[in-house]
Amino acid sequence: MPAFRLGTAVADAFPGTLIALVTATGLRGREPWPLTATAVEDLERRLADGSWAPADETDPRIEAWHTAYRSFGTNPRRVRPSVDALGRRLAKKGSLPRINPAVDSYNAVSVRHGLPAGAFDLDRVEGDVVIRPADGTEAFTPLGEPDTVEHPRPGEVVYVDAAGVLTRHWNHRDTHRTRVTEDSTHVVFALETLHAERDGDLLRAAAEELRTLLAPHAGATAVHHLDPARPEAVV
Repeated sequence: MPAFRLGTAVADAFPGTLIALVTATGLRGREPWPLTATAVEDLERRLADGSWAPADETDPRIEAWHTAYRSFGTNPRRVRPSVDALGRRLAKKGSLPRINPAVDSYNAVSVRHGLPAGAFDLDRVEGDVVIRPADGTEAFTPLGEPDTVEHPRPGEVVYVDAAGVLTRHWNHRDTHRTRVTEDSTHVVFALETLHAERDGDLLRAAAEELRTLLAPHAGATAVHHLDPARPEAVV
């Protein structure tokens, strides 16, 4: 079973980091997920009636990620944190994309709570996963572009395993190799904040909400946490 580690350089640069890792084993992605469908539809309905709107870059939760991106050389207006991009898409189109039940679940939780989220098919992860600055030699194949190879800039924060980069710009985009599909059965979902003191309770609640959506369609679920004081978790 792989370990996820928060690298020392990232922990030192972002001491308020807290990451929730929600794992699901025995996942059944080809059956109906009514709770997830309801969660997505509820967000869209609340957006339409004006009772709720996704967090934008003026929100402290999103602004913190913009500041972090700039610190490692990424322009967050061109390359947006995942939750920022998803919220903007929802506000513009009035609906969330339907990918598959597992992905739809973490998208709904992410945009509802204003927290970046991603997921990896653990059967396609090679070795342990480390969150660290890139050195510029690593390879990354973007989601949906299996024939494209990119190389993160040195200093860019990435998730990386033994075979290459799993996410660029910390949480902007996932790799194609570990994408979650309807047939993924062993998955880890990551929810993140840079301000644990302010938003730690929000992140923990979001993780439990995600676990509640996953649990009826999994053999087992669990939640682990990473922070500078607990920099490693085996999932």
